[in-house]
Order: sequence, then C-alpha cells, then structure tokens
Amino acid sequence: MIDLSTNYMGLKLKNPIVASASPLSQSMDNMRRLEDAGVAAIVNYSLFEEEITRERYELDHYLTSGTESFAESLTYFPKSGNDAIGPDEYLEHIFKAKKAVNIPIIGSLNAHSDGGWVTYAKQIQQAGADALELNIYFLATDARTTSQEAEDVYLDILKAVKANVTIPVAVKLSPFFSAMANMAKRLDKAGADALVLFNRFYQPDIDLDNLAVVPNVLLSTPQAMRLPLRWVAILYGQIKTNLAATGGIHSAEDVIKMLLVGADVTMLCSILLKNGITQAKEIFDGVQQWMLEREYVSVTQLRGSMSQKFCINPEAFERTNYMKALQGFNKSSL
Repeated sequence: MIDLSTNYMGLKLKNPIVASASPLSQSMDNMRRLEDAGVAAIVNYSLFEEEITRERYELDHYLTSGTESFAESLTYFPKSGNDAIGPDEYLEHIFKAKKAVNIPIIGSLNAHSDGGWVTYAKQIQQAGADALELNIYFLATDARTTSQEAEDVYLDILKAVKANVTIPVAVKLSPFFSAMANMAKRLDKAGADALVLFNRFYQPDIDLDNLAVVPNVLLSTPQAMRLPLRWVAILYGQIKTNLAATGGIHSAEDVIKMLLVGADVTMLCSILLKNGITQAKEIFDGVQQWMLEREYVSVTQLRGSMSQKFCINPEAFERTNYMKALQGFNKSSL
C-alpha cells in the first residue's frame, strides 16, 4: 500500500495534489467535484481589497494596467459595479465550503494596504479557513525603489499577518529577486509556513486598432514548470518552511518531478481549466501507478531525492549544467 500523504503547513493531506486558486472554486459543486477527483486541498479564489473598497477606486484603471492579473485570477478579474465580490460573500463562501467538503480550504488574499492585509486575514480565519495564502503582487515600477525596499514589502506583510492570525500562512511570491535563495530564507525566518513558487506577473498587450492597453491572461504550458522545478530543487534542505510548486504542472510526470526535487505539494490550475476537473484523478492515478511500478512506498521516500541538497557544490553544478545545455544544443534539436 502506497502512502501518498504529505504535510503542508501542519495540515495532513491525503496526497500532494492541491487545486490552486482559480474560478473553479467559485462554485460549491466544483469544489465537491475537486474533492471527488482526489484533490487533497483547495485554495479558494482570491479576495482583492480593491473589490471591497470599489466605491473609492476606479477598478477599470486597474484592469487596464493589469495589476490584478494573477495566474489564479484567470478570467476572474475585479469588476466595477455592484456585481463585485465583497468580503461578506467571500467569507460566507469559505464558511459554506468547509461544510460542503472534507478537505482543507485555504483562503487567498491580495490586499494593497497595511490595514487591509491584517483585517481581511483575520476575517478569513474567522470564516473557518484552514490556512491562508498571501498573494503578494508588488511590482517595483518606481526607479527610486531599491531591491531591499522591495523585499521588505513582502516581509512586512508576512510579519503583520502572522502577528494577527493563528492559522498557517503561505506566501506566494514571484521569482524576480536578485538573491532568490536569500529572500526565501528571510521569509522562512519571518514565519512563513510555506512558500508557493511562483506567482506570475502578467504583461498587458496593446490594441493597435484602438490604441488601448489590453489585459492579457494566458494559461500556463508545461514549459512553465521548469522555473519552479529549479528553485524547489535549490531551496529544498536550505529552509525549513514547506514548498508548494505551481505553474505548468499538467501531468502525473510533472507532479513526480516536483516531488523528486523537494516539493511538499503540487498545485493544479490551468490543466483543470483546459481539460476539466476529472483531469485531477487522471494525474493522481498516474502518480500512484508510477510509484507502484518503481516500488516506492511513500511520497516521503521520494521527496527531495533529486534536489541540490545532495550536491556537494550546487553553484558548480548549476554552471556545469548551463554549459552542457548550450554545448549540447544543435540544429537537430529544433
């Protein structure tokens, strides 16, 4: 009997497959279907502070500039008008979800003010969420902002939230730090229960006919998994906090690769939106079959076995493989 269980932020999950925040979680029926398909936990769709204070903001401006274009938001952008989701609806949704399914529900929050992060984090906890994922989306567009100041934004938000809630807190962050490993270690020391690698910054397009900026959201492709794969492998063993891999995970093979480099959980989104919720079961079955054929008895046994923790000189390893990749490339590879 294979033990597929894993520990994520103190939550005992039956397997390492988690549904990341997406429009799918807006429907209670979909959440039940996700559980039936074998998903071990669900990250609820994101609550944006702008939605809560929409009467004070022109949300169309944010849509145009694309600042809320999260991977998990997909087609669910903040809306102007009376149909936007406010905190009451969001909190009630979490409350109902906890009664509808028997797997952990993780809240997702994107605020923009210091008070907003703390206030809504506390409310999400009170609604019954098992954990909270902080979707910190900070793009340092001001040339006067230093790298230290940009990093401190993440750390200050995490510390403020951790000081006011008791449920586990994960930080979903971007890969764009000058010293990613050090940033991860600082977040670990600041109390992050997990790091979710990675959030994606979306680049808007230009409508040449109307000379307008157009929000542009593309679902991930399997190639996107290479970035979190690399960094999970680098960070495993260097920090104590759990590691969640997200982005480009489309198959059982992708899940297995992430586990081999050290991920505690793998998050699915685009593949479920493309091919349906039942895809989760196909991926789950594939992981189980792969482990069975190779006589693995548990996820714990294989986790991190191909990470850089067991590499004597990780920097030399990275450089050597960089050179091998370039030298081994030829026209026949095209």
